[in-house]
Formats: sequence, C-alpha cells, structure tokens
Amino acid sequence: MRSRKVTEGDAPAYPFDGTVTARAVVADDGSVVEWNEGARHLLGWSATDVLGRSSGRLLAPGGSFRLPPPGSPVWSGTVPLRHQDGRTVSVWLLAHLRRSMDGDGGRGGGWLVLCPLEDPGPLSREEPLASALMTQSPCAAAVFDERLRLRGINDLMADAVGMPEENLRGLHMNEIVGGRQGEKLEEQLREVLHSGRRKDVQTFLRAADEDGAHAWSARIAPLTDADGQPIGVCVTGHDITEQYMARKRLQLVNEASVRIGTTLDVTRTAQELADVCVPTLADFVSVDLMESLVHGDEPATGPLSAPFTLRRAAHQSVNPDSPEAVVELGGLDVYPAASPQAASLVAGRTVLATDPASALAEWLDWDPVRASRVKEYGIHATLSVPIRARGTTLGVAVLTRFQRKDPFTSDDQLLAEEVTARAGVCIDNARRFSRERETALALQRSLLPQKLPRMPALEAASRYLPAAKAGVGGDWFDVIPLSGMRVAMVVGDVIGHGIEASATMGRLRTAVRTLADVDLAPDELLTHVDDLVVRLSQEAGAQGVTEVGATCLYAVYDPVSRLCSFARAGHPPPVVLSPDGRPLDVHVPAGPPLGLGGLPFESTELELPEGTMVALYTDGLIESRDRDIDTGHELLSQALSRATGSLDEVCQDVIGSMLPSSGAPDDVALLLARTRGLKPSQVATWALPANPAVVARTRQYVLDKLAAWGLTEMAFTVELVVSELVTNAIRHGAPPIQLRLIHDDTTLFCEVSDCSGTAPHLRRAKTFDEGGRGLLLVAQLTQRWGSRHSGNGKTIWAELNLGDS
Repeated sequence: MRSRKVTEGDAPAYPFDGTVTARAVVADDGSVVEWNEGARHLLGWSATDVLGRSSGRLLAPGGSFRLPPPGSPVWSGTVPLRHQDGRTVSVWLLAHLRRSMDGDGGRGGGWLVLCPLEDPGPLSREEPLASALMTQSPCAAAVFDERLRLRGINDLMADAVGMPEENLRGLHMNEIVGGRQGEKLEEQLREVLHSGRRKDVQTFLRAADEDGAHAWSARIAPLTDADGQPIGVCVTGHDITEQYMARKRLQLVNEASVRIGTTLDVTRTAQELADVCVPTLADFVSVDLMESLVHGDEPATGPLSAPFTLRRAAHQSVNPDSPEAVVELGGLDVYPAASPQAASLVAGRTVLATDPASALAEWLDWDPVRASRVKEYGIHATLSVPIRARGTTLGVAVLTRFQRKDPFTSDDQLLAEEVTARAGVCIDNARRFSRERETALALQRSLLPQKLPRMPALEAASRYLPAAKAGVGGDWFDVIPLSGMRVAMVVGDVIGHGIEASATMGRLRTAVRTLADVDLAPDELLTHVDDLVVRLSQEAGAQGVTEVGATCLYAVYDPVSRLCSFARAGHPPPVVLSPDGRPLDVHVPAGPPLGLGGLPFESTELELPEGTMVALYTDGLIESRDRDIDTGHELLSQALSRATGSLDEVCQDVIGSMLPSSGAPDDVALLLARTRGLKPSQVATWALPANPAVVARTRQYVLDKLAAWGLTEMAFTVELVVSELVTNAIRHGAPPIQLRLIHDDTTLFCEVSDCSGTAPHLRRAKTFDEGGRGLLLVAQLTQRWGSRHSGNGKTIWAELNLGDS
C-alpha cells in the first residue's frame, strides 16, 4: 500500500512506516489493488508485478488458507506465500474487511491485509515503558511507544482483541482494529501523545472469534520517563457491555413510552411499535393483527387455534422500502400451525427460532416465497411476540435479525415483550376508540338528513365532516318544508364530543322539526328549544354527567314574499351573498347559547332577491388555532364569492379552501341554499266576507283559477277542501277572512286565514251529529294539513299533491 506524508492534524504518519508493516489490499474479486514498500520487502514482488493481478499467484505451491466466515470484519492466520525468488515464506497475516461507503474518498470494498515486519521485542520490566505500564494500568491495557507502535498488552487486552501479543507487536492501532473506528482511535492516541493530556473514550471491540462487539470504556493516558518526556501512550479499558446494554434497554423502553400511542389509530400505533424496534432490537419487524381489529371490532374470545388469518398492520426494516416483507401493508396472510406466529398466538408466549431454515422447515416448505427471503437475506433468528392487552390477544409482532450476527438473548426477549406489552395497551385503546367513534358516527349519520328535500322555495346542498382526531361531535343541519311553500333552515352545534353529544343532537333536531311543524317564529322556536336544553342539562347534572349546552341558527324563507327571518342562539352569523356574488352586511343579534334559560332571542327579517345564496355553518369551519372567528368569517365570505358552479361544487370548494388537508380539528356542518321566488301568477288571493252565502261564490272562484292553471283534474278535491275551510272560518273565526291558493309543479296549498286565535281540532263526529266532519274530510283528502298562528290570528292550511286525482 502506498504511504503518504501526513502532518499533525491529518491522518498519522511515522518514520519508516512503509517498511515496518507489509500492507496490501485485495479486492472482492481477488485482485491486488494496493501494494506498499513493506510488502515488497516481505515477498520481493514490486507493485508493478502484482497490481491488478490475482492474489492467488502469491500463494506458495500447494498452499491454502481458511476463508473468513461470512460477515466477519476481521481475520487472522498463518499463510504460506511465494517469494519472488521461488522460496516459501510462511507469515502471520491480519486482514480487515473494507466496506464500500459513499463519501469514503472513493475507497472500494475488499480486504486490507497486514503483516508486521519489525518486532520491537517484548517490554522489559526494567524499561521505563514497562514500569509505567505496571504502575499506571490496573486493568486491560496496551502500551504504544513514541512511534505509536504496539509494544505490549496484558492478558485482558489480548482477550479483548482476540489475538496474542507476539502477533500484534509493531502494529499501529488502526492496523489492529481497522476501519473508521481504528482510524479514530489512532487519531486519539496521537492527540494524547502530542498534548500530554489523558482522554476518556467509549469504543466497541469485537474479538476475531466473537459474533458481537463489546462496549469498552477506555482511558488513553500519556506515559513519561523520569524527566517527564513523552515516551509512549497507555490504553486501559473496562468492559461495560452489560451496563451499556442495560442503558440501551432502558432507553428503548423510555422511547417506546414516548413514541408508541401518539394517536388513537390502530394502524399508526402498530407502525410506531415497528419503528421503535428497528434497528435497536431487530433488523426487520412485522406487526400482524387479527383481521377484525383493524376495523375496531371486538377480538375473538376463548381458546385460539391455528391456522390464523392476520392482516399486516405495519412493518419496518433497516433496508429502504422493507424488501424482506412477504406481505404488503394492509394485506392478509394465513399462518399455519407450523409458523412461529401461530405457535406464539396459541401458546400465548414468545417463540424464539434461532435457525429459521431448520427450526421452521415445515412452514418454509409450505411457503416457498418466504423461504427464499430467509435464504436471500441470511435471516438467522426470529422472535415472535404475541400482542396482548386486558386478557385478549390482538395480534403478533415478529422481530428478525439478519444484518446483526448476534442472536437474540434472554434480555432481548424481555425487552421485546416489555415494548410489545406497552404497544398492546395502546393498540387496544385505539381499537376501543375506533369502535366508539364508528358507533358515534353511525348514530350521527342516522340522525342527520340522509338527503335534502327538493323544494320550490330554494335549492340546497350540504356537507358534514367529523373531526379528524377528536371524538364525534354534535353538529347538525336540517332543511324543513313548511306550509305555504315556505322552508326552514337550521344549523346547530352541541357542546362536547362522543355518543352523548350525538344523542343530544338527535333530540334537539327532533325538537326543532316538531316546533317547526307548529310554524313558530324563529325567535319563539329558539325560546322553546332553550327550555328543552335547560331540562336536559338538569337531567345530565343529576346523573353526574357534564351539563348540556348548544348553539343554533334558525331561518325561515317565504318564496311568495321573498322574506327570510333569522334568529340565532350564540351561533356564528350567516353569510348572505347577493345574486351577483357580493357579500351582504347582515346583522342578526347573537342571542345567548341554548341552555342558559330566561334570556330573550331576537329575529331579523330580510328581503332576499331570487338567486341569493345563504350559508349556514358551524364554528369548526371558520375557527382554528391559526385564526379567530372574525377572520374565518371573512375568509368564508371570500371563498363563497369566488366559488362557481352548482351548490354541491361550491360546498366542496369551500371545504377544500377552509380546512387543512389533514382534516378538520372540529366537526364541520355546512348548509348552502340559493333562493327561488314564486311568480305572482302562481299565487291567487281572495278577501272574503264573513257570510255563509259567499261559500258557493268562492268555490266558483277556485274552479275558474284551477282551470286557468290547467289543474281541472284536481277541481273536485280542491272545491271540497276550500268549502270546508272557508265554512269553518266563517262559523268559528273572526273577520277579515282571506283565501290563498299557491301552487308549483308538484304541490297545491290552500290557506284560509282569519283574525281568531282559536285553533281548530280534529274530532270524530257521532252517527247522528249534523257537523264535526269538516276537518276529518280535509285530513282524508289532503297530503297533510295544519295551522299556524301570527300576530293577527291564525291560518288553516292544507297541502295537496298534484299527482293525486
């Protein structure tokens, strides 16, 4: 190997370095790629004679040498070599495996072969170096002279290196240890020699006959003569492998407690288990769970029996993209009784296989793909640990070693079981959360509108998104058809998350729909809902549950007058855009949240031109850690102004622009409506005197109007309904009396209004009663009927389906 001059601060250089050690580098293909002057002195061959040629030519006739075991980084032994003059030279050689690494100055792989040429001789007890060693090194020790050549080691150090002193004398530290580690130690020796200050280091040494390296705490100290002049360096070391491994195990357990269970997602938790164990504990880790667990279902109970169908939840490897994996993430695989996975699940304990090729031969014969991976990567040990929590088996984690040559120890097994047990609890928590979340989502989906009704008053579209991480909340929306072609829109938000919030949401939505059917004004409706929430909160408090609270926004739009009334209870205000897309300044008094009780609500009434867009939403859409409600409200107005296309497309665009890609931090409900107006020709109104004689004339008015609308097939039914409602108003109501007919393509409304506050009641007339059958007849002939009250009296209405004859 060519030597080079090096100054202090660079790699070490010593006088006569090229001749005290013979150095050669043999490439992986057996060719000689480096040859120094010491090698020429040893065998007589010049660099020109050997470079690029096979190293086998240097063996003496009939000579051979034992190849190092696969993966061994160091080899030593006596080899008969052929001198240039033809004689056989039997020499002891030390070889270090050189690994190809990026950024290593272009250095390739192969073996660095060394042979010391000069033996400085053993230390004499009379020499200052020996005396210093005996007095200053009470443990495993090595002493180097002023040229940093090894002069002596004690028995403990010889055991650590795995080679006798007589073979190593005269070599430098980087020649004894080799690789980057040897170069680093050599630099530290030189630093101590020049500075005169001792240095403590931690290093790893593996003897030639050992599978794994030992951790050493080493102290490098300068040695001086009687006059204080540096005469060498002493290296002493303590084997701290047990303490080091205990610290690593503790560190892994601590890391597992921090890194595993950061989310309530089963798959993510399984991946965290695999990530923690690689590479500290294994080279490849797979986590397979019972198929039902991935969906949050209950694990099977009772004794387990093979075969098992498991789903791959996670895997991790020291190699990119985990090429060792036989099963893809999310894929199913069947594990027969002969597999370690099945054995550990049935037994409920860890199963160790130290030689998979033989210990698992039956399973590998059954699975040739897995057998080829075992052979390809040299897998020599597997550890199958069942994942259990709260007395149930959730799956199995398999830890594999192939890059690390040391087998799993009992301490490794205990550590794997400890980490897996922690992960099992986290996976079970995630499973339980997933099950509860799916239950709450199913409940919430059943309580929300499955689809919005088609109405002549407006076009509507909606979106509901559960929170990405928090439990399911109590957000809801609804569109409720009312009498007279009017429509109610509502959006609400129950405080809290979970099944309780979803159940409360269902009760409030039902209450709102019931009160809407009574045709209460928005502010009056919220007052009744507030009373309900107060009662629910009192019931919850009595049961030791968190009190109930909610916010709500309720609106009623009339397509005849094109007026829309809004009232809100602590809810974010609506966003209203004119037909040309300009946001309108709409002030709706905030009102108190539902559940406080005793506080008033106020309504605001606006005239909305046809084509006006109204947006009702919950605070999860506009509020986040990065912005307050006012900023979010402004961003929502801008997003709606920019959006084009159908309302469904506008909903999607708004959700995409307002929420992060990772999902909403809170539940989000969004309801968009675009108003329509009824043409004057679709409405007919008559003022009627309180005289029974007007009933016959009114029937003729109705028949003429139905003929003009092309609805003569409905004439008989409508004539009867109008006759009964007008007769009731004349007999039991108070003037003035008004009849109004409203129709669209599918529905006809008949409305009779008077100034009496007395509501009619449906009753069953007796056989010989002369009256009492009017409303019963109306109920039988119409789709539905009802009454609504206003400040001036009441209105009795009936709805007829134009598809009926």
